Amino acid sequence: MKSNQILLFIHIAIAVLLLCTLGNAWVPPNILGNLNLLSLGFPYLISAHILLTLVWIFKKNKIAIAFALGTLLFYNPIRRWVNFVPKSDKEKTIRDIKVLTFNVKYGDYGWDKVKNYIKEQDPDIILVQEKDTNRALRQDLVKYPSVILKTKHKILRQAEIIEDNSRGNSFYADVDINGKIIRIVNVYLEPFRLQKTMFTKLDAMGIGNVSNLLSHMIPTFQAHEDQIKKIRKAIDFSPYPVILAGDFNSVPNSYEYYSLGKDLQDAFLTAGKGSASSFHDYKIPLRIDYIFSSKSIIPLSYKVDQSVKLSDHYPVIAEFLLN
Repeated sequence: MKSNQILLFIHIAIAVLLLCTLGNAWVPPNILGNLNLLSLGFPYLISAHILLTLVWIFKKNKIAIAFALGTLLFYNPIRRWVNFVPKSDKEKTIRDIKVLTFNVKYGDYGWDKVKNYIKEQDPDIILVQEKDTNRALRQDLVKYPSVILKTKHKILRQAEIIEDNSRGNSFYADVDINGKIIRIVNVYLEPFRLQKTMFTKLDAMGIGNVSNLLSHMIPTFQAHEDQIKKIRKAIDFSPYPVILAGDFNSVPNSYEYYSLGKDLQDAFLTAGKGSASSFHDYKIPLRIDYIFSSKSIIPLSYKVDQSVKLSDHYPVIAEFLLN
């Protein structure tokens, strides 16, 4: 087999896998859990696709035109990871609210540092995941297992969304912000409980340990599907505009991203720039923390503060104009 034929076969295989990632918008994990795994590999698949396309261009092969045009299908999926679109002029508008979402890893890096950082940011709405119910922040924040909300504004009502014994948790609060009521939904989907040792063993043992790693992931994807249905009810039946934020424990282009973001806007796509990677504890960068909003709530700025390491997650901060 000629080298060009081998290269074409590899490239077509990569293109098919990339197309399969788009299927996460429609295919739930309880039907085909393996499909959702491809979303984790999207950065590597698209990088390989672009590299091979450049090889075809260098070879002056006409097939390069088809692959280059095919890349346009993944314009938005790429932007969900890395956005190079310039910020809009709306950035200069005076904001109505500043939202901070932060998985603080139970304060393992030091509660005082976390509290001081949040105080310096001076957000109007604070959403925290993986709080420690036995320590510093317990007394002055709304209490739910794993997740908390604090705001400068008046909370009119609140309710837990996930009431079973799952390891994830979410709740909503309807908040009156200077006479405008919005629903804030704090999301913390079922965590994977992966350990670094799993990746160490994977490196040492090769492909033989992959099944052990995947056995932790697919059931979690399936648990996410059930949790998403409950969260969507709080969004779909809300009488008010919605801000949805938190730790999705899922990357862009996943079933979780498509489902939770339906009819909402990803603030990063509208007002963010650069990398949105928010989890740094493993060798590979991951974006799993998000802020979404209803179309009537206009994102003005979006930042993943990668300058601080107060947790295994970076804080995510966005500013909005209430239309």
